[in-house]
Amino acid sequence: MPALGNEEAATAFDPPIMGEPYLLTPGPLTTSAAVKEAMLRDWGSWDADFRALTAELRRRLLAMIGDTEGAFDCVPMQGSGTACVEAMLGTLVPRDGKVLVLANGAYGLRAAQILRTLGRAFALIDKGDYLPPRGEEVGAALDADPAITHVLVIHCETSSGILNPVEEISQAVHARGRRLLVDSMSAFGALPADVKTLHYEAIVSSANKCIEGVPGFGFVIARRSALEAAKGNCHSLTLDLHDQWTVMEKTGQWRFTPPTHVIAAFIEALHLHAQEGGVAGRGARYAHNRDVLVAGMRAAGFETLLADRWLSPIIVTFFCPADPNFAFARFYEVMKAKGFLIYPGKLTVVDSFRVGCIGHLDAQVMRAVVDAAAQSLAQMNVASAAPPAHVLDARAKLVA
Repeated sequence: MPALGNEEAATAFDPPIMGEPYLLTPGPLTTSAAVKEAMLRDWGSWDADFRALTAELRRRLLAMIGDTEGAFDCVPMQGSGTACVEAMLGTLVPRDGKVLVLANGAYGLRAAQILRTLGRAFALIDKGDYLPPRGEEVGAALDADPAITHVLVIHCETSSGILNPVEEISQAVHARGRRLLVDSMSAFGALPADVKTLHYEAIVSSANKCIEGVPGFGFVIARRSALEAAKGNCHSLTLDLHDQWTVMEKTGQWRFTPPTHVIAAFIEALHLHAQEGGVAGRGARYAHNRDVLVAGMRAAGFETLLADRWLSPIIVTFFCPADPNFAFARFYEVMKAKGFLIYPGKLTVVDSFRVGCIGHLDAQVMRAVVDAAAQSLAQMNVASAAPPAHVLDARAKLVA
């Protein structure tokens, strides 16, 4: 476990089980003791008590988007986050529709791969690893191709940690009468998604991200009008959002076996989220975690992939040091021995690693992460954390 000072040893954000590492990843992530304890009870999936949990889940998630007119509904779906993205795309995009995919990392490209597999037409704006898509270029692409019916944007692209400008993108899409789909997998619950500000048709996220639940299901919050119009669109029985929605509306039940323990844990996580101050409170803690992490890592000689204006409060990508003694696999194991699981890089052109800012942890933990990183470099006989000079030169040209 990390070596903390005596005054910090009793922090409420310490791992609740002795020997359990902090998960500094974009999810699954470190959860509270209360969330873990909520999984100790068995539930009958058709029982009225469990149906009440599902209803509460849907109601609380809808409350986070500021929909005062009842224009949206929440449809939880079994499976991974990617399964829920596929459910959204496969259900809400008609078979003769066309999607403009905005990619600046692995998850935008994965959405394009899903559409290719589904046989849905799509166009792609690929910005690489460093830069966000901007509203002006999205508008130009829509003006040039009237066949485009939908636009897909990643709220926070966790392969780099970039926070995309979803508000200006939503304005460009809305002004042209197209429909915006938001993959907010790693942002929902910590970053605003108010429908009065963001004009989207649907937004998708997962239980094991900023709400701080555990993996097993995700959810799509969509306009009721879009759900009503989606009958017969889907390529899949199990991923059919329209069918899942209609059954839940009629019976309050899931069509197929739900992850009952995961849902009970998520309800507890939603209660803790509200106690922290909701989206604003959760986002403020994560932003402070990021600021402490970035300042400390830069002081130790590490360089961030992104300029400050694009750094998200979700996860931060750092370049790997150029020192020949540095090897990420070794760095990972040394950090793990100190009680921290970090994340390998997912960039296309440079070596990097990522450190998450989300989960049941605070700034004290982030200070311990920085200390552990510096100690790990010393153990590896790495004299400098600086990346190769050509990497910084390339970044400077791209962001100029």
